Amino acid sequence: MFGLFGRSTVRNLSAQEVAAELAADRAILVDVREPAETARERIPGAVLMPLSAFDPAELPDPAGREVVFSCASGIRSVKASEMAQAAGLPYKSHLAGGLQAWKSAGLPVES
Repeated sequence: MFGLFGRSTVRNLSAQEVAAELAADRAILVDVREPAETARERIPGAVLMPLSAFDPAELPDPAGREVVFSCASGIRSVKASEMAQAAGLPYKSHLAGGLQAWKSAGLPVES
């Protein structure tokens, strides 16, 4: 839908890369899963913005940090990045493999 006709660029970040960026306060994580999903489990500190109501204009000011999108498996996070880019925002990063990859890496979740 958004693909920008080949002009969008979405950068895949591993769970370990995202964890390191979050720990160093160089990134802000935006979880685009739906409320029922985030109620079960989520990555600590993630900003919740469901894709079903996603509006790039509503994204929080990253205050110089990189915006990284996440979802369950990495599909919706790519779409959110493309939507942000289509709105003129330079947010090109997502958590490849989503929450599944995060948990597989042994990283913490909260409920």
